[in-house]
Amino acid sequence: MPSSDYDPASLPDLLPLYYRRLFPFSQYYRWLNYGGVQKNYFQNREFSFTLKDDIYVRYQSFTTQNELEKEMQKMNPYKIDIGAIYSHRPNQHNTVKSGTFQALEKELVFDIDMTDYDDVRSCCSAADICCKCWTLMTIAIRILDRALREDFGFQHLLWVYSGRRGVHCWVCDEAARKLSVAARSAVAEYLSLIKGGEETVKKVVLTDPIHPFIRESLAVVERYFPRYALQEQDILGRKESVDKVLSLVPEDILFTVYLWLQSLFLQATAKKGQYFEKEIMLQYCYPRLDVNVSKGVNHLLKSPFSVHPKTGRISVPINLKELDVFDPFAVPTISLICEELDRKKENNTESSGRSLAQKGKMVKTYYYKRTTLAKYVKYFDQFLDAMARSWKGELLRKSDLQKEF
Repeated sequence: MPSSDYDPASLPDLLPLYYRRLFPFSQYYRWLNYGGVQKNYFQNREFSFTLKDDIYVRYQSFTTQNELEKEMQKMNPYKIDIGAIYSHRPNQHNTVKSGTFQALEKELVFDIDMTDYDDVRSCCSAADICCKCWTLMTIAIRILDRALREDFGFQHLLWVYSGRRGVHCWVCDEAARKLSVAARSAVAEYLSLIKGGEETVKKVVLTDPIHPFIRESLAVVERYFPRYALQEQDILGRKESVDKVLSLVPEDILFTVYLWLQSLFLQATAKKGQYFEKEIMLQYCYPRLDVNVSKGVNHLLKSPFSVHPKTGRISVPINLKELDVFDPFAVPTISLICEELDRKKENNTESSGRSLAQKGKMVKTYYYKRTTLAKYVKYFDQFLDAMARSWKGELLRKSDLQKEF
């Protein structure tokens, strides 16, 4: 089946092969177990599965990697969501005393969805995306990644393509996982600049002095704005799009703004509304966060390496070193990687097949390497290696404390 011809009706036939041969369970467990630094960390994690016909199964939990593998291979979920670490095992939540089952920890997460940008993109709308508007996701990642690392000091950020129209960020530092609801809300509000709903025309208002975070964000926006807004979205090419820009500025400087637009947003003014050009650029390009996803500890978020049922694309980690060339349409579909696996099998000789079979579990470990999923798993491995160095440091610290005691 050609990858370009992914058919959602084929998903029930492809998922068993994906979970049996291609899903990177070893890396997945290594991530969510966090080096075993905290007891029962993996065991108390909630997983949620969406099955065929939108059957929703919450509060799944597993003791070991093997147990997780067997259950996923049995249920073949259409979608996997990851939840919090709870005070008790989620699959036993009905057996504990009322009020004692509490969400304790979870990664600080961010969800950016292209549908929230519909008022500033003309190429697509709703769930549709194209290479022109994908620039908005690139800008969002650049701005948020810098802020989370430099302003908050987080180090272990996993950026993941959702498989269709957006991106997710998992901040995996121990300090981030332990944040309270109030602290998560504070971080989310700090990063939020677009204010107001559909009825609000002007969603960005800057005041003196401009916060250093906003200045840093503007530096990113200014890099991409001419290409995104002026070329890809052609906001000066149609009367209605020009009118939309003009509606964002005070009436007494409309003529100045008109001149600014004519010179491709390169003029500035010291009059009232002196930041209008910055406000327009931010309104068109600044990240639009789903704040509620970030605030809640018990909020579920789609798992990396889950398959999007409508597009068939795998939810893969994004390598920030290649962010500007990341193409969501080049992300492999489940049909493609299953086809690649079958093709490689056909090319193998019987003797090589027998030698692989003798290695037992090693065969399963290497299957994904035969497909275009391999580079994304490799990047995930690199991310985990960086985290492992911090786990080892924590384990050594605990060991030293025990010796001192």
